[in-house]
Formats: sequence, C-alpha cells, structure tokens
Amino acid sequence: MEARTSKPLLDEQFSDLYRSHLRDVYSYAYYRVGNHHDAEDITEQTFLQAYRHFERARRESDGRPLRPWLIRIAHNLAANHYRDRSRRPQTNLEDATRLSAVHATEDVVEGREELAAILDGVAALPGDRRDALIMRFALDMDNREIARALGRSEGATKVLIHRAIRQLESSLKAGDGHE
Repeated sequence: MEARTSKPLLDEQFSDLYRSHLRDVYSYAYYRVGNHHDAEDITEQTFLQAYRHFERARRESDGRPLRPWLIRIAHNLAANHYRDRSRRPQTNLEDATRLSAVHATEDVVEGREELAAILDGVAALPGDRRDALIMRFALDMDNREIARALGRSEGATKVLIHRAIRQLESSLKAGDGHE
C-alpha cells in the first residue's frame, strides 16, 4: 500500500495544479454555459471537487496530466447546470471578441457576424460534439486528453471531432445560403 502524502505537500501540489489549469477550466466552463457568472461558479465547484479527490486522482493517474480529469469535472458540472436550469447557452458577443487594433466598421461588423454564426453553430451541436470542439480549439487539448476527459477511446474521439467539424461546416454553409 502506498504511503499517504503529507497535507502541506498535497496543498502545495494542488495550488500548482490550480494555477496551471484555472484558465483552461474557466474557458471550458465559459464556452459551455456562455456567461461569466455561471462559468465562475462552475470553475469554483470544479476546483472544490478536485481538492476533495486530489490525492486519489494523483495516485490513480500514474503520472499522466490531470487536466483531462479537471475538464471532466467541469464537463459534468456544466451538464448539471443545463439539467438544473433547462436552458440553452447565451454568449455575449461583446465578451467573446476583443479588438486589439482599430478596424474599419464594416470589418468589425463582418467579423462579429462571422463569430456569432460560429458560436451559434457550436452551441447548436449535440453535447458531445460541442464539448469536443471546445476542448480541441478553445483549450488546445490533444485527442488523448479529450478522450480521457470525455471517457472515450482516442479513435472515437477523432471521429467525434471530425464529425463535429463537418456538422459545423454544413450548418455555416447553410446559414450563408451556400450549399
């Protein structure tokens, strides 16, 4: 039987985990629920749950990164959020776009419309496809991490992401009036 790690050492290791992955957990939650307040709540709950189970998770991870485990917790909390509130995500476009330089008004409007169409398309995807795209493109997770976070095989995850991209492309083309 493995010896237990001291509480001060565990707390220090958890603090490192928190600092390393706070942005990813928050980003995932925000993309899932669409507003900062709920994303902050989900992020807080994710780390509270993670803290309670941190020692066991470290033991069972066999040295693998814990980011997929954290995203899985956030994923489950976001699913509960929807189940509890029975509503679709609303994304505030002002929060989703940050302009770093001055652009012509037409370019800004066109860019926001394009972003809105993409965010709407992602939000309309079935849950597993939406989650896989958020993890892949918003969090830059690789297929192995996504597979662990979603509890799927790596092959099934590749297919899931491929189908999600195809479905999103189709919905965007349909929205443009192009076939």
